[in-house]
Amino acid sequence: MLKPCFFLYFFLLSFRFAFSQTYWQQSVDYKMTVDMDVNTFRYSGSQELLYTNNSPDTLKMVFYHMFYNAFKPGSEMATRVKSGKDINVRFQYMPNIDSLKKSEQGYINAINLKQDGVLLSPINSETILEVPLHKPLNPGEKTKLTMNFEGQLPKVINRAGRNSDEGVAISMSQWYPKMAEYDYDGWNAEPYLGREFHGVWGDFDVTINIDKDYTVASSGYLQNPENYGHGYGGVQKKTLRKKLSWRFIAPNVHDFTWAADPEYIHDTYPGPNNVTLHFFYKNNPKIIDNWKRLQPKTADFMRFFNNTIGPYPYKEYNVVQGGQGGMEYAMLTLITGDRSFRSLAGVTSHELAHSWFQHVLATNEIKHEWMDEGFTSYISTIAEDIILEENASFPLISSYNRYFQLATSGKEQPQSTNSNRYDYNFGYEATAYSKGAVFLAQLGYIIGPDNLAKTIKDYYSQYKFTHPTPNDFRRVAEAVSGIQLKWYLTDWTQTTNTIDYAIRSVNAIENKTLIVLKRIGSTPMPLDVLVTFKDGTQEMHYIPIALMRGEKNNPYDGLNWIVEKDWAWAFQNYQLEIKRSKEEISTIVIDPSFYMADIDRSNNNYSAFKR
Repeated sequence: MLKPCFFLYFFLLSFRFAFSQTYWQQSVDYKMTVDMDVNTFRYSGSQELLYTNNSPDTLKMVFYHMFYNAFKPGSEMATRVKSGKDINVRFQYMPNIDSLKKSEQGYINAINLKQDGVLLSPINSETILEVPLHKPLNPGEKTKLTMNFEGQLPKVINRAGRNSDEGVAISMSQWYPKMAEYDYDGWNAEPYLGREFHGVWGDFDVTINIDKDYTVASSGYLQNPENYGHGYGGVQKKTLRKKLSWRFIAPNVHDFTWAADPEYIHDTYPGPNNVTLHFFYKNNPKIIDNWKRLQPKTADFMRFFNNTIGPYPYKEYNVVQGGQGGMEYAMLTLITGDRSFRSLAGVTSHELAHSWFQHVLATNEIKHEWMDEGFTSYISTIAEDIILEENASFPLISSYNRYFQLATSGKEQPQSTNSNRYDYNFGYEATAYSKGAVFLAQLGYIIGPDNLAKTIKDYYSQYKFTHPTPNDFRRVAEAVSGIQLKWYLTDWTQTTNTIDYAIRSVNAIENKTLIVLKRIGSTPMPLDVLVTFKDGTQEMHYIPIALMRGEKNNPYDGLNWIVEKDWAWAFQNYQLEIKRSKEEISTIVIDPSFYMADIDRSNNNYSAFKR
């Protein structure tokens, strides 16, 4: 018996190892220097990029994102803004791209691009640079790509931009030639239309040369921190130099962003786990008090996310006034800062949560933007309710209501739609943020809140610093709960099917009651049916669906939990027998938790007192 057992153990071990090797991801390390002219908003720089091909494929070309080329008249993004079936709120208050003068446009150009010293002949395709390689890159090989580049920061403020409405001079996101991601799905060389991103993990070493009166806020760790305090609100550094060099190192990130202004106030605040929180904001008397109040709350938000998702893996985080609205970046967020305190805290909570759900769990947002925006909306909404002590009875009501609006609008497309391909901007926003949040909240209804909490932690632990897919998350939830969830992921993300259940009839049968339930919508769901009797007692009748191949535990403390037979999807009606007479029943409610996203709850209730 020894040899067969040993063989089986060896086979399983080998299979596990082989399976683990099917996942791979590319690696890229940047060393960049950029020189900024604060008068013209033009910049020039150099880039040395070490690219490692960890894929099983031989690469004959690579692609770079050249985001600022979208900010030109006649660009694909400018055209898309005008041709959408509704207004894109992200562009609502900024100048028309087609009306920008030459000095106001954005652009970025690559110069003298070389592979291991050999000059290449790249092809410009607006926001994508196509680069045939001099020498194919075999699996496991590295190559060094070098270039000079030049660009101009656009006058418009769309995440990046200059001279924002709040007076921030420079918001530098998406500013450098950025290597596109190559993964199991091939090259992710989508044009930039103002939506989402996907990036390659790596280390960044960036030196920023800028006017000495400017303070720089950036991704990464500042290597010459004596620069802080040289400008507004600090001691003026005595120097004849016109520029200062700011060097930042950002380890294991997939993006690099910075902002600069001559009037930034810079505060630090101790965060949890020895993380230093940095705050950069304008010296505007209207906002200073709110920004001071924000600092301990940001530490509280980070502590909450550490406890509910997993530890923040870096030693610094920056909250920076700049950009438009709010946008997450590596170790940093750009947010508008002239807000009420509640709004300021809310946008900070949301963008900070992205540090987990996009900048550590780096889902491809072009394909699965709802996994980032939706999961972030879910966790940040709960965090705000707790940290700001709002104690809402149903904190996620806004996400549910917006999803219901979407599901009944006739404008919904599946969540699996490419983020650039949504016909309606409203459809994209509601799908990514609201329907994504409901996916997670409703999963807690299906597998139980304790299992959802463990799923989120295990998901982060297993997939941090990778590019997880919806299926990866599903498999974690299945492992935690013991419930099969392929049906849920399929119906919710790949269709526009809806959930709608009804109490069809309540009939007396001798000393018992027969409740007939009806499935109206195409999406199947397990049901929690609460029966309240006139004597004040209650029973929760739990009806699993056959597709689950399992069931959740009772999530209702102290409530009598009765597990009924499965409801198979092909049967539209289901008979639920109550072992007490109809005269004893006061009310019947399908899903008293409200976490099941039933699009019509008017037929979910029965009352003996209705006329």
